[in-house]
Amino acid sequence: MIPSFTGSARPRRQVNLSGRNSNPFAVHSTSPNASSSQSANNAVVQAQRERRQRQLERERPPAAVKIQKVWRGHRGRNTVKDQWRKQWDENEERDLDFRSTHDQDMGIEPNTAKETIRSAESKSHERPPYRTGEQCLAQLKLLVQFTSPDRPDDLLRVLHFQSRYDPWLRPTGKPLARPWDTPLSLLARLLASIVGKQYNPIYTEFGEEFLSMLRDMAVAIPARISPLEYYRAIATEVRRTRVLMQTDRHSRLIQSATQTLLSSTELSFQNSLLVYKAFIREVLTIPELSTHLELGKLSITYKTLTVAMVETLSSLPEDHESLLWLLAHFIYFGRQKRNQQPDAEYVKVISSMTSVLATDIESRLALDRNFIEDDDNLGKERVPPLSPFVEEQLSSLVNQESISSLLVHLQAMSTSLDEESEASRQTSALATYVLTLLRVFPRRGDDIRMWLFFGGATSVSNDKVPAIKFFYEAIRSSKVYVAIKQDPQEAISLLRADSRASSRNPKSTIELRNRNWRVILIFMELYAFVLRITDDEEFLSGSASSGGQESRTRQSALAIEQISDLTVFLKHLAFAMYWHTSEILGVKDVDHRDSIAAYFSTKSDQAFKSRQENSVLKPEESSLAGMPGMTLAYLKDMVTGLLRMIYERDSRRKFLPSGHWLMTKYFDMDEFISAVVREEAERQMIEESYETASENPQTDDNDREAVNLVGTSRTQRLRDRQRLDELQYQRARQRYLASVTPRIEILQNMPFFIPFATRVHIFRRIIYMDQKKRRGGYDDPDDWRFNMMTHNRDMSRHRATVHRDSIFDDAFEQFFPLGEGLKEPIQIKFVDSFGTEEEGIDGGGVTKEFLTSVTNETFNATSGLEFFVENDQHLLYPNPSAVDERRDFLTVAGLKETDHEYTSSMRDLLKRYEFLGRIVGKCLYEGILVDVHFAPFFLLKWALTGGTNAATGESSYRANINDLRDLDEGLYQGLLKLKNYPGNVEDFSLTFEIDDTISQRLASSQSGTRTITRELRPNGSSIPVTNQNRPVYISDVARHRLQIQPRVQTSAFLRGLGDIVSPSWLSMFNQGELQTLLSGSKSEISIADLRANTQYGGVYVVGDDGQEHPTVRLFWTVLTGLEDADRRKVLKFVTSTPRAPLLGFEMLNPRFSIRDAGNDQSRLPTTSTCVNLLKLPVYKSEAVLKERLLYSVNAGAGFNLS
Repeated sequence: MIPSFTGSARPRRQVNLSGRNSNPFAVHSTSPNASSSQSANNAVVQAQRERRQRQLERERPPAAVKIQKVWRGHRGRNTVKDQWRKQWDENEERDLDFRSTHDQDMGIEPNTAKETIRSAESKSHERPPYRTGEQCLAQLKLLVQFTSPDRPDDLLRVLHFQSRYDPWLRPTGKPLARPWDTPLSLLARLLASIVGKQYNPIYTEFGEEFLSMLRDMAVAIPARISPLEYYRAIATEVRRTRVLMQTDRHSRLIQSATQTLLSSTELSFQNSLLVYKAFIREVLTIPELSTHLELGKLSITYKTLTVAMVETLSSLPEDHESLLWLLAHFIYFGRQKRNQQPDAEYVKVISSMTSVLATDIESRLALDRNFIEDDDNLGKERVPPLSPFVEEQLSSLVNQESISSLLVHLQAMSTSLDEESEASRQTSALATYVLTLLRVFPRRGDDIRMWLFFGGATSVSNDKVPAIKFFYEAIRSSKVYVAIKQDPQEAISLLRADSRASSRNPKSTIELRNRNWRVILIFMELYAFVLRITDDEEFLSGSASSGGQESRTRQSALAIEQISDLTVFLKHLAFAMYWHTSEILGVKDVDHRDSIAAYFSTKSDQAFKSRQENSVLKPEESSLAGMPGMTLAYLKDMVTGLLRMIYERDSRRKFLPSGHWLMTKYFDMDEFISAVVREEAERQMIEESYETASENPQTDDNDREAVNLVGTSRTQRLRDRQRLDELQYQRARQRYLASVTPRIEILQNMPFFIPFATRVHIFRRIIYMDQKKRRGGYDDPDDWRFNMMTHNRDMSRHRATVHRDSIFDDAFEQFFPLGEGLKEPIQIKFVDSFGTEEEGIDGGGVTKEFLTSVTNETFNATSGLEFFVENDQHLLYPNPSAVDERRDFLTVAGLKETDHEYTSSMRDLLKRYEFLGRIVGKCLYEGILVDVHFAPFFLLKWALTGGTNAATGESSYRANINDLRDLDEGLYQGLLKLKNYPGNVEDFSLTFEIDDTISQRLASSQSGTRTITRELRPNGSSIPVTNQNRPVYISDVARHRLQIQPRVQTSAFLRGLGDIVSPSWLSMFNQGELQTLLSGSKSEISIADLRANTQYGGVYVVGDDGQEHPTVRLFWTVLTGLEDADRRKVLKFVTSTPRAPLLGFEMLNPRFSIRDAGNDQSRLPTTSTCVNLLKLPVYKSEAVLKERLLYSVNAGAGFNLS
């Protein structure tokens, strides 16, 4: 013991109340008996048990008392009811000598009860009615007091009473006295309970009698009966008869009972509303109701039905199947009772219900009975198709007369959408209705838009206002439109996905915002359709009014000031959706720099799923404007497409001020280019990570064909699940890319926000980055080749020997297998017509000579290669009939489509188009200008292949009548005359068909033509062209000529082009800019720029004194004095293209060069176009130099390869 210790050495007592053994070394028994024994010995557990026991003992007496009290009450009530039964029976015995049944046991067997009731019913004709009304009323009061729906003997008494109340309760035209009301209402409730029981063996045989009594109650006291209980009972009866056999008498009885309350004249309007609400909720939701009721014979007050539907919308059942039948039945009654012009209440009901059911309807329409395995249907259950009745009613909504007349009841908006006026509510309901139809019937979308386009509202002065102008006037003063037009930042709060009401965001504000968006959406849908069928002259006619009768498209044209105003709104809205995606969705920015590759790593699927749950684009699936299916992605597509359509018109016919489209003030332009390059690097890293992660390819078309094979259903479901996962993976990746590369997204979808020169710089920087990456960090071709040889890499695929008389064929045979490897430097050996190899200095010049030679041979109309054809302006586009002509040639040769030679020949044709795309892409990739000019509509397809929401190939392109002008001027003018024809176009006997003329190569070197007639629409040969559908006919003709007919060959060309130059890079430019990128600038040749970027060789090399050679000075003096046309000839003489590079001659590759060619004054200048070299003799006189130079340029002499 320590001497200084002053405390007690006795250990302190430890008290453990936890019930646990605190000894860590003790053996813990896992046996239940051991555990129970241990707990029983514990004082705390014992005390708790005793406390619970005492509590139970205290609660037991009151519980027993309560049970006894309930039982005594139940027994007492039964005793009283038995006494009433006895009294009731005695009253009947005294009157009819009726055999008493009060001594029958309550649990009487159903079969015995049935026999008793049958015996009683057989004598019912002998029973006289009650002698007085007082006697009948007294017996009724007793009956409703004791009758139980579960007692067969009570059912007998009810049937007995029915046989005697005839003169007192049957309708006599006079209302019953007040003492009858309460007993009869109780009897009606009792009968509703009897009829409404699902399983009742007694009722199964005698149900008609009880249903007849219930109907009599509805006739006698319509105001005192409960409509909900009444129609619930009838609904049960209808559902019961779907299983049991139904007699004609029973059908008539159900029909009569259903009609009784609906047509009662004793009900007030409010009571009638209650009746119709019950009828709606309980009866109209029954499937296949028309097989039990003759709906056409029901007397329905349509106005009351519509009002009741409007008031019931908020409390309708959630079961979508019931809602579908309710919607179908409502449409049916609407078609029967109203005229073709839908009123505002009807539109509100239909729009509300179809918006809720849009997904179900869309997936179950008959048009989709053959379930198509595409990206849109992927993941959806194979639901059964709609009932023919439901489908018929829904299809009736897509009706020309009803849709065209939607605006008839509306007057042009004199107030704002934000004001609580009837006009604003009706306009919003109409917009909701049409938007829902567009979603539910996507294949009838153009018809719906066209019919609405032909409709119109009325102005204050009763003039007809076109639909386009009506909706524009409705939105232009709305808060959403004005706020976004003033500041893009306002779109963030107006587009937020969170629509829950709060103190800061009240429900009324949300509804007004949704109302604004619905009308804006329908305007954009309609305006995008109108732009497709409006030519440029009509589009620009909005500011001027012409006399006489105007076409509908000309009447609908907006003024230039309105278009300018609209584009500002669309620009700001689009900018906000692309630049502020995360803020709009209300989520924090994702720190993508930490581990981008990990985001798409397959090693942690659960982590990816959790990231996807919280990813920045998960909320994008939420609805916009309170409409299911209308998402932010839908709005983004709509705004982007509409904005580009207007921009394309402005590119063709300048009508907006310079700089109108730019949005540079919202970007840091000093850092913009470098920021875009960084985003592109990040995007490529994500793409590579995704490609590494996606080891399992998607199921191909051949796999999908196995869906109907026996024993493959489970395998197909697994494949569908795999494809769904892959598709969701791709979409998540796209959404993630959109969030981390906003500048790239804007450049791909709305490049006109950024100046053209900036985009060209970005394009060259991105290509330079791609070259360095592909070439292992070497930007010089010779260094790359040396590195490849050092590492013993095979270079043979990058070398080719090309004969001058078969340049394209040799290039195709040797370079097509290279694929996107054509991006790397290539080496060419030319062989002349005598079989001698030409000597060439390949400093990039031979490659240039090769590319220009291939393009000259292929795109030259006199070369005999008909891959491309020219329009009237000598602009090129893929030969639309090339595929048909090849098929026809092979068919005439006796080959079948299943023959190997046939398929090989067709593949070879498409491979050549694909190779041509790669050649053009190589020119863009290397910055080599070629003198080839394509039609604008074809270039537009290049620009539309790389947007975020663009599809592959040319399917993102939307044909319109204005593009048709670049294809066939004659067809364009003919369609314009058809569109503006004042008479009846049916006189022309046109149908939705079109004739394609193809050339035929016949025997003996003869040629001919053949006409192929194709339908523009399914069953188009039987659809006449009318004044109403001619806009759609014109649109279909343009789509066929511009898109469908050349689709295969165009897609092959774009596929090859995309192998070399990413479609996302091409989407940064419009059609005119792409032509400039390919062939150079149209601007006047700058001699100062050319002189500052020229290299000299031989005696022309600038010496230490910095002075140019006298002959060189003469050359620049002569060139300065020439007209711009002659300067272009000189430039083409040296470089093979008459245009300057976009960013000046500094970007010309190789540089413009001049070298001496001797002192002979009679010698002509020559060139080596492969290296952009002018070999200029040392002329002493300016006049001689000018004369010799122009002679060589105009004569085309001196083209040789050094």
